[in-house]
Amino acid sequence: MNDHFVINLGRQLGSGGKEIGEKLAKDLGIAFYDKELINLASKESGLCKEFFEKADEKASQSLLGGLFGTRFPFITEGAYPYNSYLSNDSLFKIQSDVIRHLAEKQSCLFVGRCADYVLRDHPRCANIFVSASPQARIERLTKRLNISAEKAEEVMEKADKKRSSYYNYYSYNTWGAAATYHLCIDSSVLGIDGTADFIKQFVKMKLQLP
Repeated sequence: MNDHFVINLGRQLGSGGKEIGEKLAKDLGIAFYDKELINLASKESGLCKEFFEKADEKASQSLLGGLFGTRFPFITEGAYPYNSYLSNDSLFKIQSDVIRHLAEKQSCLFVGRCADYVLRDHPRCANIFVSASPQARIERLTKRLNISAEKAEEVMEKADKKRSSYYNYYSYNTWGAAATYHLCIDSSVLGIDGTADFIKQFVKMKLQLP
């Protein structure tokens, strides 16, 4: 474990955070995990991945009126009682166990999902938050999703609210606040490649990588 290190990357929608994370992981030769965690959590628990997708980066349903309210058909009935009801908290715990297990086995980069909080006791980690100017985010989203600028702004606001609620609820920290991370960076200043290179140099210095 002493040789393994972890990068936890939070990001605003439209900041290019996932792209930056992919480039960073590739340059450092480490594993990259984003949506892949949903499939891994599904396999680990025997639950259908659709349940993790519904709960993905959403705060506990108890804040919004109880559990999902639907009976879960399971891939393997032996994992949990067939007629169980699971809250987002239960799914978060399963996903967190997967994150910890992966971090024990190898060096990796996690995008979102409170990985920085889940791995808060990891001896070698770098916690990064990637933001961007509203203009840059809107421009990226209009191209990527083929939507209007007005729609992009609406999507951004909803995503920021969802991610901050999720992060603040599970981590007891503040999503996007400088004090929460080791480094916060605006990708619209240096661009995707420049931001990835900057973060790589920071991570190398912080973790004393060769």
